[in-house]
Amino acid sequence: MANAQEAKVDDPGIERFRQERDQMANLGKLIGVIEDPEMKHSARITQFVAQSRDKIVKAYEEGRPFIANNYCTAPELGEAMDLPWFMLFDAPFTLMGRQTLPEVIDETVAMGLGSDLCTAIRTNIYYIEKNLVPVPTAAVGFVFPCDGMPMLHQVMGHSSSCWKDVPLICPDPAPYFHDGSTRSIDYFAKELRKTAAFLEEHTGQKLDMDKLKEVIAESNKHYELWQEYNDLRRAVPAPHGHSMGGQTCYSLSQIFAVGDPEATVWFEDLVELAETRVAEKRGVIEGKEEIRLFWFDLNPTTFADQFMPWLEEEFGAVVVMDMLGNHDYTTIDTSNEDEIWRGLAKRGLFDTPMVRQAIGTADGFVNDLVRIVEDYKIDIVIWPGHMGHKEMLGTYGIMREACRELGVHFLDIRMDIWDHRYTPIDQIKDKFTRFFQAAGYA
Repeated sequence: MANAQEAKVDDPGIERFRQERDQMANLGKLIGVIEDPEMKHSARITQFVAQSRDKIVKAYEEGRPFIANNYCTAPELGEAMDLPWFMLFDAPFTLMGRQTLPEVIDETVAMGLGSDLCTAIRTNIYYIEKNLVPVPTAAVGFVFPCDGMPMLHQVMGHSSSCWKDVPLICPDPAPYFHDGSTRSIDYFAKELRKTAAFLEEHTGQKLDMDKLKEVIAESNKHYELWQEYNDLRRAVPAPHGHSMGGQTCYSLSQIFAVGDPEATVWFEDLVELAETRVAEKRGVIEGKEEIRLFWFDLNPTTFADQFMPWLEEEFGAVVVMDMLGNHDYTTIDTSNEDEIWRGLAKRGLFDTPMVRQAIGTADGFVNDLVRIVEDYKIDIVIWPGHMGHKEMLGTYGIMREACRELGVHFLDIRMDIWDHRYTPIDQIKDKFTRFFQAAGYA
């Protein structure tokens, strides 16, 4: 067995990870001077990201195997096998990645990639082509939830970059039926078993089922606490908006701190912070909460911190729930091996946001929409209409009709959640302003 990263003496992808690690570590050092407990808690994400990047860097430097994996293909396996891993397409989600995103997007166009291809996929193709992603010992790809994802694997297999020799397995999600039967779960469970055997073969690391049970037991705590937190977010006024929970809960539980006891403490503290606010009837903003929003997609990565506070301050509009915060996880039964694999399969196919909605029929979108609107007393459903989420575009009319039947408003934006130039923020603000006025909220 030979590590794929040995093909390059100086891996520029590892250097980028070193920079990201150091950037996050330095930001983490500033946390001590933050007095606000909620800001301090939110900023602790930097520590988890730095630790995750450091594991990859150290594995590379020490000649140990590491892998690329994904949030929906049993990331618990990497933790249980002592295999440091990073999410295959996390580049545009990280702080450092966001800082250079406009330039990278322009480079993807210059490379000849279609501007109608999802920005997350395009930018990660760029990073692989330019050798700016650490070359792993092996990679676990995924061919869902959208048709664009296989393009990333094609680039890996036929590229002139160092990734062309990386062993790759893509667990097959088919047949993904939401009909109450177990055939989808059983099928994908077999695929995950194959994935574990593949990783053992190409990394030399063995899967210890007892260790996997420990990792899952801890991750179960994450999901249970996350559900407890989301129950608290139903309160009126909402204790938190876009800046707390949601995307961070997702990032820690599925990417940067899978099965990590330190993350369990983070979730416990999050619940305590929300409990305090609910008990004091203290909402996100001073004064009365006017509009409760459901943001039905990923948050706008590059300008959420500018745009969401504007909604809150200008209109008293609070994003009470979003797609990544849309928790509907079941804990995994670790009493026997078969249930472990079936639990991991269910979590990957039918629990994980975006995957759970997009791989099946329109029911996946509509059922979640109805549940969130009713549970969280939503006034307006915001559909960003991300240019790369064409599977959502196919259900647009159905979702809009469902909102009419529920008696809530439905706002269609059409934007790129990574590229602020696609629909400029001033145009988005104008659209919200006119919509709120027409709906009688402003």
